[in-house]
Amino acid sequence: MADLTITEISKKYNLKPDTLRYYERIGLIPAVPRKKNGNRYYNEGMQNWIEMIVCLRHSGVSVEALADYAELIQQGDATLDAGENLLKEQLTMLEEKKKNLNRSINRLKHKISLYESGEIKQGKSYFEEYKIMDD
Repeated sequence: MADLTITEISKKYNLKPDTLRYYERIGLIPAVPRKKNGNRYYNEGMQNWIEMIVCLRHSGVSVEALADYAELIQQGDATLDAGENLLKEQLTMLEEKKKNLNRSINRLKHKISLYESGEIKQGKSYFEEYKIMDD
């Protein structure tokens, strides 16, 4: 893998240069090496790091959790258990979001079916049936 500029990295991973700079500033990615002229260059190791971050972001992991995860990784093998636990917590959170999203989708499908059947004109309240207060 060749060293790439911030512009090339931006295109490769579909990230804005400002996003890459922000990720570096908050510690999501380690300090990026610079050439003598001050321009950042992303070597193979940095590209692998960015790929990990992009994959986890696309998996729904928050920037805050990623920053914690990145810090753990940089501390080495002694933090492997902590890193695994952090990802397990993120998975649990995503599963809960998925459950809530599926419930919302089902409610909307039901509401649409009321329109399609004409039942919507009856003015019946489905507040209890939808279990809105359980959210």
